[in-house]
Amino acid sequence: MPRPPGHGPGYEIKRQQIIDQAADLFAKQGYAATGIAEIGKVAGLAKGALYYYIGSKENLLVEIQNRVLGPLLDAARNIAALDEDPVLRLRLLSETLLEIIFARLDHIWVYEHDYRHLTGENRSRLIAQRHEFEQIVTDLLTAAMESGAFRKMDPRLAMLQFLNMHNHTYQWVRPGGPWNAAFLSQQYCATLISGFRSPDYDASDLEKRVEEFRARQSEEK
Repeated sequence: MPRPPGHGPGYEIKRQQIIDQAADLFAKQGYAATGIAEIGKVAGLAKGALYYYIGSKENLLVEIQNRVLGPLLDAARNIAALDEDPVLRLRLLSETLLEIIFARLDHIWVYEHDYRHLTGENRSRLIAQRHEFEQIVTDLLTAAMESGAFRKMDPRLAMLQFLNMHNHTYQWVRPGGPWNAAFLSQQYCATLISGFRSPDYDASDLEKRVEEFRARQSEEK
C-alpha cells in the first residue's frame, strides 16, 4: 500500500474535505450505519491514508460537532456580553443560531442525532458545551424577566421553548427556499415574545432596534 501523504500544503484542505464528505454521509445514513471503508471510498483514500487524516471515525464526529458548537458558542458569548437589553440580545442570538443551521444543514443533522455515539472525554466536552449554550439562553431569558420585559416563568422551560422552535428548523428548511435566517428569526422571536412578554412591554420597535444596532456595529468596524 502506498505511504499516506505527508503534511504538505494540501493536507488541511484534504482533511476538511473528508470532514465535509463524512458529514454528508452521516446525515444521510446515520453515524452508526456508515463504515470507515465507505468514507474512504468517497474520499478516494485507502484505509491507512484515511486514518492518517482523521485518526479515527469518532474524530470525524468530534470535528463535525466542533464546526457547529465552536462558532455558535463564540458568537453566543459575544452577544451575551453586549451592553444591550436582553430582548435585543435574544433576537441577535436567534438569528445567529439560524444562520449556523442554514450554513451547515448536514452538520446540524449529525449534531442533533449522532452526538450520543461520542465516548469518554469527547462526550463530556460536548455536553459541557451544550450546557454552556443553554445557560447563555437561560440567563438572557432570566434577565428579560428581571427587567420587566418578560413575565415571570420557569427559565428552563422558556429556554427549551426558545431552542425547540429554532433547533428543529433543519428538518424542513431547504437552501434557496423562500425564507432566510433573518426572516425566520424575526418571525420566531415575534411569536416567542408575544407569549413571553409582560402586559406592559412593547416590542413593536424591536426590529428597528436590531437595524440600529447593526448600523452602529458597521460604523465601528
